[in-house]
Amino acid sequence: MTRRTFQRVTTVVLIGAVIGGAALVGARAWAQGSGGMHAGMMKRMISAALDEALDQAAVSAEQRTAIHASRDGAFAAFETNRPDRRAQMEQRHHTIRDAVAQAIVEIHDTLTPAQRQIVANYARTFGPHGMR
Repeated sequence: MTRRTFQRVTTVVLIGAVIGGAALVGARAWAQGSGGMHAGMMKRMISAALDEALDQAAVSAEQRTAIHASRDGAFAAFETNRPDRRAQMEQRHHTIRDAVAQAIVEIHDTLTPAQRQIVANYARTFGPHGMR
């Protein structure tokens, strides 16, 4: 594996870790509450962290629009799969994991290599274990 390939894989994994960690925290908060207040707070927190990383990566307006669409798709999956007594927990988790994975792939494809590196560095510093 070349160094460049390793960096790309590392970047994707770190972005995935940040989004996945936020998604898991959000899903738990959503499941524990009625969804309304917790969902809004989760969306604001994830959106703020994502926007801060994108600002540091100096993404274009077109890239930001595409990334926000991916983020909104993941949020829609959360909304569609809100816990209720009839739904199966495993199916909800599977659907959410798929939506988050798809968002990660779309974000990776949208960013340039230099921007991915900046976002990866941001994730290393402020990710789930280094959040401020």
